[in-house]
Amino acid sequence: MFTNLFLELKDAGVPVSLREYLDLLQATEAGIADYSVEDFYYLARTSLVKDERFLDRFDRVFGHVFRGLEKPEGEGTDAEIPEEWLKKLAELNLTDEEKEAIEAMGGWEKLMETLKQRLEEQEKRHQGGSKWIGTAGTSPFGAYGYNPEGIRIGQEKSRNRRAVKVWDKREFRNLDDAVEIGTRNIKVALRKLRRFARQGEPTELDLDDTIRSTAKNAGLLDIKMVPERHNAVNVLLFLDVGGSMDPHIRVCEELFSATRSEFKHLEYFYFHNSPYERLWKDNRRRHVESMTTWEVMHTFGPDYKAIFVGDASMSPYELTHPGGSVEHMNQEPGALWLKRMSDHFRRTIWLNPTKEDYWRYTRSIAMVEEILEGHMYPLTLDGLDRAIRELNT
Repeated sequence: MFTNLFLELKDAGVPVSLREYLDLLQATEAGIADYSVEDFYYLARTSLVKDERFLDRFDRVFGHVFRGLEKPEGEGTDAEIPEEWLKKLAELNLTDEEKEAIEAMGGWEKLMETLKQRLEEQEKRHQGGSKWIGTAGTSPFGAYGYNPEGIRIGQEKSRNRRAVKVWDKREFRNLDDAVEIGTRNIKVALRKLRRFARQGEPTELDLDDTIRSTAKNAGLLDIKMVPERHNAVNVLLFLDVGGSMDPHIRVCEELFSATRSEFKHLEYFYFHNSPYERLWKDNRRRHVESMTTWEVMHTFGPDYKAIFVGDASMSPYELTHPGGSVEHMNQEPGALWLKRMSDHFRRTIWLNPTKEDYWRYTRSIAMVEEILEGHMYPLTLDGLDRAIRELNT
């Protein structure tokens, strides 16, 4: 089975060597991972993956090879109904007329005030209904129900995209930078944002100068070197991940892959819905490893071309209210951070994977577009061309 892991990692394009595989076997024989699949997962990842870009592919291969090996805890104890069964049983589907009959609480402050009151008063679990924190109801608080403006608690992922806050630890996955794009047109569009220069140490043969110098030396070889020619444009990519961005993963991975291959000076960071006080580079460790947004702006100068990628579809509270973030109690609203970043970088654009015809139906999209002074473009070939022209001005 370990051999299968090694071979499938190779097939998936993870650059794992035989030496690293032998190290894994030696560590396993020494009992480092004991008999825990989780411990073995971390041991294998540490031994076989040396570049964080391949962590996502490693996870997919590991999950495929070792699926189902972990025994359920408490085997032999009283059986309980699986939580997933309860969730599926609790799924609530309302008609359009029923949804229209449910009114929002009446604003951010009212919503948070009511939640605090419910937490103080509620004494037991509830299913259905329109008041208490529970499941499969029309209350603004809970999971697997419907409300036009609520707080989602204990639900695996979005269903109606109506939550203004999510009280769960949410796990996002990194974008894969090695996805083979189905067309070369994205790369062709990005090449319009190139400005070549020769910088750094001389590492490349200058054939013409070598011939001239050798001729002047009466045939004695005189090798001339020049710095490597590369794209001197600095690009900073900010990628929205998770939630409503899940349907757009493929096109974002294509853009990410093409951008990494075209620009030598590329840096990227992730955010969710709107940039706030912190950004991160690894979605698996975003709760423990992140970078303050101030630090990002102090590290990367105004000459970097900032490209935001996201659907800009969120609760307006995320942009307008402290504490409005769907995931945490932010001290300052998202609009303020987005304005700071757009003021810092001389050229800033936003690429939106949602169809441009739908933008007018989402208030937050209009708000983001206004903050960026109209520099929002659809993530299409035509939109990319327009965005590149703006970055080149």
